[in-house]
Amino acid sequence: MAQKIADKFLKDSTEKAFDQRHRDIINTNIDKYTHAFENAKDKFFDLPNAKIKANIIKWKSIENMDRYLLDFESNFTRRGGHVIWANDAKEAQEEIQKIVEQHEAKLIVKSKSMATEEIELNHFLEKLGIEAVESDLGEFIIQLLGQKPYHFVTPAMHLSLEDIAKLFHEKFETPLDATAEQLTQKARELLREKYTQADIGISGANFIIADTGSIAITENEGNARLTTTFPKVHIAVVGIEKIIPSMHDLDLFWPLLASHGTGQNLTVYNTILSGPRQSRETDGPEEMYVILLDNGRTNLLAEKEQRQGLYCIRCGACLNVCPIYQNIGGHTYETTYQGPIGSLISPHLHGMKSFKHLSYASSLCGKCTEVCPVGIDIQKMLLLNRRDAVEQNLTTTAEKRAWKGFTYAIQRRKLIDFFGGKFKNFFLRNFFKKSWGEHRDLPKLADKSFAKQWKEQDKNAG
Repeated sequence: MAQKIADKFLKDSTEKAFDQRHRDIINTNIDKYTHAFENAKDKFFDLPNAKIKANIIKWKSIENMDRYLLDFESNFTRRGGHVIWANDAKEAQEEIQKIVEQHEAKLIVKSKSMATEEIELNHFLEKLGIEAVESDLGEFIIQLLGQKPYHFVTPAMHLSLEDIAKLFHEKFETPLDATAEQLTQKARELLREKYTQADIGISGANFIIADTGSIAITENEGNARLTTTFPKVHIAVVGIEKIIPSMHDLDLFWPLLASHGTGQNLTVYNTILSGPRQSRETDGPEEMYVILLDNGRTNLLAEKEQRQGLYCIRCGACLNVCPIYQNIGGHTYETTYQGPIGSLISPHLHGMKSFKHLSYASSLCGKCTEVCPVGIDIQKMLLLNRRDAVEQNLTTTAEKRAWKGFTYAIQRRKLIDFFGGKFKNFFLRNFFKKSWGEHRDLPKLADKSFAKQWKEQDKNAG
């Protein structure tokens, strides 16, 4: 099964890498991001120092996660909220089902949440006969297509305006040449009805704040505010690694998330929710639940060398600079979290045996580490994942034999020099052409090795 997942990844990535239309769309969208990010990061007085400070706060948060999560629970429940601890996706689904059945909910409106993607909540609710509608525009488009998010900040990055216009024309009979503004207006009209009719609103959260018992949500469309305000019940599904010690930390994390995520100084809507509507308040849900999701995170927490993967604030910056992601796209990874950070954490969340191949899907160029706003040493973590895969004996027999043969040969210079360039080139053409790929030419080796040429030159000079 694990090998099938890896083989599918290789097959899909090979196809996607040479899809010129896909590459054009992604390059266009990432170029826009790059330009915006360059402008946004210049607004920091001392960005390197801000990253160091963020790294220290996240280190403190993760090293003391148990205490901070209990502080959050205590402070949140004091204001009438409910905290539910879910060990895995199944438990989270079952707890949501209990809430849905208790309130006899038929319609659920959702704001953007990768945690709900992780537990495949939409499919689960569909099986229960519950209508669940994504209210984020990108997620709404992806839901109409029956796809998974392509990118965890911009889920529809792989689609052009023409693609979306065609989709809306087929679904809602809008003009084929509709502008982005017209398409957005149509989505707004459709979703406004859902907010007022929904029985339950479900969201994620960008941060869990320990000292106030609050969750913080960052967005640009206002849909999260509507999702968490109109329905009588609000459920937030949040990974336990989102914990931060204090509300004061948002002063640092909000600008870092905005600049690295979308190239903004600050996102349009930043909301702090501390429980259900209080007696003195005029809006908000009557009941609020926060589901604290583990789902493999404590597996990564147990890895002392790689646990810094939990520092991630899901800005998506590492995806946007990664040459691998830019070529093979988000869907190829077959995971909730794509790109460099997904390659780091997915083997721990879902099993090293099944997803170890992602840690090899990297050029180790270091761009991901360079851009990370919380200073995660991603390329080092990927190397540690590779080491763990070998130590856990998860490499294939063919790979073991290949490296054993390579090691034997490379330690014997005379053996390598014995075979001339013609034999080596024949060997490459006949045994490595398929692995190298049909779209690339194999390198031509010299007739004589450098070592042999050097010896001959030295002999002639003497």
